[in-house]
This record gives sequence, C-alpha cells and structure tokens, in this order.
Amino acid sequence: MIMGIISRHLTIDMYGCSFEGLTTMEILKQAILTAIAESNMTLLEFTEHQFQPQGLTGLAALALLAEGHMSIHTFPDKGYAAIDLFNYSDASQPDNASKVLKKFLKPEKIKITNIKRGDFGSISDMKPKIRVTSTPIRRVRDTSAKVFKFLSRSK
Repeated sequence: MIMGIISRHLTIDMYGCSFEGLTTMEILKQAILTAIAESNMTLLEFTEHQFQPQGLTGLAALALLAEGHMSIHTFPDKGYAAIDLFNYSDASQPDNASKVLKKFLKPEKIKITNIKRGDFGSISDMKPKIRVTSTPIRRVRDTSAKVFKFLSRSK
C-alpha cells in the first residue's frame, strides 16, 4: 500500500543571530507565538527554560502544537539558534514560521533542511532538501575573503 507523506520536518540553523534575541526569553517567546499564528498552527502548550547565568547562556523553548511541535535552542556565545518544526497538517504553512523567526532573531545566515517524514511510497525522503540563505553583507564578506585568499596564493 502506497501512502502520501505523513509530515514535514524543518530543521532551521540560524547563524550570526542578534545577541538580544538569543538571550531574552520574552523576545524568543513572542517570536514563537507569532510564527505559530502566521503558520496557521494551534498552540496547545508552551514551556521554556532560561539557563543560568542569564545573558551568558542560552534559552530553550518548546511549543506543543495541534499539528506537531516547534523547539528552539539558543547558543548566544556562538550567535546560533537551532530550530525544529515538525508538522503534519496540510492546512498549516510551516515555511512562514522560518520567515517570522528570521525577523525576530536577525541571522546573517540560515540553513533550512526540509525532511519529508513517513513517505512510504518513495525513498526520496532519505535525502532532505537543503536551502541556505545569507544576508548581503555576509555574502560580500565571504566573497572578499575568497578573493583575498586566491590573490595571496598566486604570489
């Protein structure tokens, strides 16, 4: 018996995020609640934890949804946020969540991996689709570094 995809699992890596967004629970909670609303999902329960000492260590937040779950772990010392969004509703729009979270956390670079879960009719779910985006300043900085490295090698 061949079935369709049961669910989607987005893993979102955000690099170079704003320090304030990674260390302030009120900002992170507002980001999650807005992302849930903009994605047409329903919050069932929300739990959060602020590691100590506050401001130096990260945050963890978990939203249990009627359509799946969302979790975020922040690492302020690395400017990094790890986000998981598991969704099994055709009516919701999980891609909207990444756009909202980007506005709140202000990353320089984002890597989104889209995994199809429960695709019984195909092995294509074994190879996730990955999308990487960078801010223009980050791209210029990376390009400049590559050019400088190339020019210094040719001497």
